[in-house]
Amino acid sequence: MSYSKEQVLDALRKVTHPEKKKNIVELEMINDLEVNGKEIYFSMIFDKSNDPFIKSLKKASVKSIKDHIGEEAEIEGNINVLAREKGETAQAQEKQEQQDISLPGVKNIIAVTSGKGGVGKSMVASNLAVSLAQTGAKVALVDADIYGPSVPKMFGVENEKPQGTQVNGKTRVLPLEKYGIKLLSIGFFVDPDQALIWRGPMASNAMKQLFTEAEWGEADYLVLDMPPGTGDIHLTLVQSLAVTGVVIVTTPQEMALADARKGVAMFRQEQINVPVLGVIENMSYFKPDDMPDKKYYIFGKQGGKRMAEEMKVPLLGEIPIDEKIMQGGEAGRPQALDWNSKTAQAFKEITANTVKQIEIRNQRQEPTSTVKIDPDAKGCSY
Repeated sequence: MSYSKEQVLDALRKVTHPEKKKNIVELEMINDLEVNGKEIYFSMIFDKSNDPFIKSLKKASVKSIKDHIGEEAEIEGNINVLAREKGETAQAQEKQEQQDISLPGVKNIIAVTSGKGGVGKSMVASNLAVSLAQTGAKVALVDADIYGPSVPKMFGVENEKPQGTQVNGKTRVLPLEKYGIKLLSIGFFVDPDQALIWRGPMASNAMKQLFTEAEWGEADYLVLDMPPGTGDIHLTLVQSLAVTGVVIVTTPQEMALADARKGVAMFRQEQINVPVLGVIENMSYFKPDDMPDKKYYIFGKQGGKRMAEEMKVPLLGEIPIDEKIMQGGEAGRPQALDWNSKTAQAFKEITANTVKQIEIRNQRQEPTSTVKIDPDAKGCSY
């Protein structure tokens, strides 16, 4: 069972404000509407925090949704109440929330994402950042996977906390630095044993704060470790940040490839249209140290290559199965630092191909800008 935003809005149009004699949608009281299957979330904006109709209108909204959409709708406890500042409209609030994030010192933003979890996306983002830094470039890495931040562990900085600095009278966060890379993660600000249970708007705002409240300075490349999937945070990203291009991570299995295709399709949506720099295949093959000429394709052979050809995007490289990748991640030392390792050699090739695709993208396409998505348009399909 899955509902649409239009169904929810139609139900809410049947709820009338007792004093203003108009429905709450017409009064622009509904904001941040999110629908995930049967789960429905939104904010109700009132003129003042002590509005006498808050409880009755919340109750009427729940009843109308269940009466006109279905009793299965999960809405109780999912309505957030906000007070509108005097003279401020809902549109002005939304415009402020979707404000572009300016990072004047950052030349290129690379979003590393995947259609599903468990394919090694964070490992790829971390090692790609290290490998880029080894070329002499100035590199920053943002752990935007706010549901499962991994960067603090992978760089061995779980117990460190970023410091603050004053810039133009405002307190800004100074990213940590390790292996010549500027690092920032939501994991620095939460208990590592605490489960992060955030709804869509909360998660998106937390992600944006990693940029708006940090002092990044200059960087040739800012690498983003994104959450898996295709959802709110990905849309917030392209609406707020001028992303140069996206790198899709997959493994050779068909199940992973199917989700990776959805990731490519999402960023190619007409409304989004962010360049896909290429595909990286992780866990491609196993090559025993005592038999360097042998390759064992444990999870399937060249699935990433076939998908890249099918989707007409470059294959940036293949990463072998190597237990040292796990050991490096556990020890807080990405394998790309070990220059002669199999993983480092793979990332040297991946980095060269990624830089090449960025240069091609910047030569052939207009300068990067944020994506403007029509709020009245129907939802994206990918």
